[in-house]
Amino acid sequence: MLPAPPALAQAAESRPDLTTVAERSGFVRTGRYEEVIALCDAFARAWPEAVRCETFGTSPEGRPMKLLVVTRSGAFTPEAAAAKNLPVMLAQGGIHSGEIDGKDAGFLLLREMLEGRAAPGALDKLVFLFVPVFNVDGHENFRAWNRPNQRGPEEMGFRTTAQRYNLNRDYVKSDSAEMRAMLGLVQAWDPLVTLDLHVTDGAKFQHDISITGEPVNSGDPNLRVAGRALRDGIAERLTAQGSLPVTFYPSFVEDDNPASGFVDGVNTPRFSHGYFPLRNRIGILVETHSWRTYPERVRSTHDTVLDAIELTVANAAQWQAAADAADRDAVALGGKPVALSYKATDKVRTIDFLGYAYTRTPSDVSGALMTHYDEGKPEVWKLPLRDEIVPDVEIVAPRAGYLVPAAYARRVSRWLDTHGIRYQPVDQPLQVAAQVFRADKVEFGKASMEGHQRLTVDGEWVDTKASLQAGALFVPVAQPLARLLVHILEPQAPDSMAAWGEFNNAFERKEYMEAYVAEEEARKMMAADPKLEAEFEAKLRQDPEFAASPYARLNFFYQRHEAWDRGYNVYPILRLDTPPR
Repeated sequence: MLPAPPALAQAAESRPDLTTVAERSGFVRTGRYEEVIALCDAFARAWPEAVRCETFGTSPEGRPMKLLVVTRSGAFTPEAAAAKNLPVMLAQGGIHSGEIDGKDAGFLLLREMLEGRAAPGALDKLVFLFVPVFNVDGHENFRAWNRPNQRGPEEMGFRTTAQRYNLNRDYVKSDSAEMRAMLGLVQAWDPLVTLDLHVTDGAKFQHDISITGEPVNSGDPNLRVAGRALRDGIAERLTAQGSLPVTFYPSFVEDDNPASGFVDGVNTPRFSHGYFPLRNRIGILVETHSWRTYPERVRSTHDTVLDAIELTVANAAQWQAAADAADRDAVALGGKPVALSYKATDKVRTIDFLGYAYTRTPSDVSGALMTHYDEGKPEVWKLPLRDEIVPDVEIVAPRAGYLVPAAYARRVSRWLDTHGIRYQPVDQPLQVAAQVFRADKVEFGKASMEGHQRLTVDGEWVDTKASLQAGALFVPVAQPLARLLVHILEPQAPDSMAAWGEFNNAFERKEYMEAYVAEEEARKMMAADPKLEAEFEAKLRQDPEFAASPYARLNFFYQRHEAWDRGYNVYPILRLDTPPR
């Protein structure tokens, strides 16, 4: 086991009034949310020149969502930080509030920095935003065994909010009050780097922490250099500090089977580190290993945040310039390829992974093959890793933007406003040349996810002429958040409005032709069009499944009839090559 750093042992002696329950208990316990509220105020009183305690939202159960703004630059507002050209870093703890390492590590590190014992001078050159607990209501769903795969603390909060939202699936759809508050904070402060502090589940192995994030394989190509430098720089420093980090998410391809190895990838923007790259900023996911003890996990989280602060200060000018360039590139995204999702290729390399001796034997309890680890016998596993990442689904962004009909303006504008995406109301009727997406394959989710019935569509954009009423919205691609816009309004994007079921009505059959009517109309259509009759007969010969289905046979004619619903399987948002006039 990793030794606890001197900071943990000395912390209780530094400022007893500002220590946490975790420190005072030897990192056996963690405090309740009242402690966060009290410490936020206490830090601001103890260091009024360097700390502001703010409330950036209110939870559904009425709890204040606390933010500590920490800097010695005097820049306690977003405007002041921008005027001084200071980098802003956001560290959020407790988005899954059973995974609470970030709260206790963050308060400890803050005290060390403010006392001059860690990262000396860094707060003169940086604004550090610390949200100790994002999921504040879930934090107070407090008991033992909320995290059955985790060693300590004795009791902890729960994964979801009081409304049972998983906040780390909510970044784009932003259903929850908590996420809307967080995105308001993000819009205001525009952090260059965001750290999302977690604890991972998984098998038993020696590695104590994973550092992943984007842009590394996704997002703006120029900013990927900065994202990779931060990820790899943290890992290098953690290694020197006694940790055993990895830079991929250590979840086996086959559950409970170490020999299956790992596949790397790019997370969709429902997750924090998939979301921030679409804002042209860096998002880092920190996952300590659940089978490490709580003191060890707090120590590695503490070191990670410290390392990230020092690296950001050291590279701020270069990384901010890359982010600014990414904003400019996004403004010019119209007509260019944009990846909506990514995949790992079949290219495999073998890595040394620090595990333990294990056996896999049939279980008389579950009836399955189960893995049993011997933590007294460390060993090196030779495992396959697929980490060559390429675009999977790719589209070309519209040259001008998207046109939202008046009937959908309120629904779409709620999403756009939440993320700070610009749009322009259209106050008169329009007739435009546009593109419309026609789906040829539609699949509705079989089960509810986050309260939504998800949707997957395939199809293509085709040219059309459209007439729209006043009250439509034009959403230009020429803006810094163009990548995020595309992911919200392209129907094939994995976390788009369409994917989250916001337009399911458009893909539901609403009108029908009775069989006896369809039969009569089919005969009339064939009599009037010999080519149609020949096409029908050829399909009967070539497609046995079609020939055996009375419904499919009649539907063949219905789809070609004037009665066919022209709005069925048509995505309601249009694309434009030129702005509306």
